[in-house]
Amino acid sequence: GRGARGAQRCWARGCSAAAPARAVLQGARAAAPCPGPASGPRCCTRSIGASREAAQAVGSENRAGCGARVPAGLGMLLSPGLSVRPGSSSAAPSYSPEPARGAEISHMKNAPELEALVQAALSLLNTSANGALLERGRRGPCVRCAVVGNGGILNGSGAGRAIDAHDYVFRVNGAITEGFERDVGNRTSFYVFSTNTLMNSLSSYAADGFRHPPQTPETRYVFLPDHDRDYLLLRAAVSGQRVQRGRDRGAWPQELFGEQLRAAKFKMLHPDFVRYVRNRFLWADILATPRHALYRPSTGAVMLLAALHTCDEVSAFGFLTPDYQAYSDHYFDRRHKQVQFFANHDLRKEMQLWQQLQRCGLLHLYTGRTGT
Repeated sequence: GRGARGAQRCWARGCSAAAPARAVLQGARAAAPCPGPASGPRCCTRSIGASREAAQAVGSENRAGCGARVPAGLGMLLSPGLSVRPGSSSAAPSYSPEPARGAEISHMKNAPELEALVQAALSLLNTSANGALLERGRRGPCVRCAVVGNGGILNGSGAGRAIDAHDYVFRVNGAITEGFERDVGNRTSFYVFSTNTLMNSLSSYAADGFRHPPQTPETRYVFLPDHDRDYLLLRAAVSGQRVQRGRDRGAWPQELFGEQLRAAKFKMLHPDFVRYVRNRFLWADILATPRHALYRPSTGAVMLLAALHTCDEVSAFGFLTPDYQAYSDHYFDRRHKQVQFFANHDLRKEMQLWQQLQRCGLLHLYTGRTGT
């Protein structure tokens, strides 16, 4: 079966967790036949999740170009609405509370306490909408996705109409659209974040107009499991309560996500998917040093790779390009700010990956008004 529920049944039957990534990806189009001219446009050979060519796309072992295979071993894209610790006798897929992106679980040193939190939070994701990134009833024969970063290359781009014309629009971090609709559009299908990146964005970009993530009937909120903070905020949001403990104690989810909150509005990426992204696409030398805990792929990189594993065609806007020095850090900057690089992300490696995926025909990358 496809999706998180299908993967649960597969794992319950004892299927190998090392099945090819494209066969068990949540929402992957590969499991469905590519529509021919009679039923829809032939575009299913574009994305990593949909094509045989994509199975030969770029992984950490690929040093020569488009010819190397992506190693197998991806379990799911989204977390299921149930979680048990490794070694449990339950037939449900096991979930490790190990931090997915190299970070440390902060104040919860007690393993049973952490397990109880993860169980309580994920048990609330119990609707069919929680089990698939792209929900049934909203899919066409060819799903086209726009993934929008916040790079200054979008300022003055006039790309807003093209972005909003996609079937789904992904956004991240300080996703400010008001006043920038001509350049970045105003639709948001998925807002991808960890609690840490969301709170940092609220602090860093408040003066630029970022007060909360996009709040529209279309918007779904996709957590990256980076910290116990994510499970605390998820549980509070779905249960209609304030965050009960931790660094964000007292936070009111309605102020972040709007008043009409329900379980179907939320999704959570599976930690195995995030580890897969790091290990197969964005492995960094720092991971072999004592500073390894600092590193994780950027939230935007995980968002873009999730879309590439889910949609048929993906266009990326506002991501780092080789001429990044010509642009401000963000499209909403009021004055020019140089792009800064820190040890926790390898943005140059991510930039090289986007370039390579574009050369392989797996990604449409916006490279400025004089480019594509």
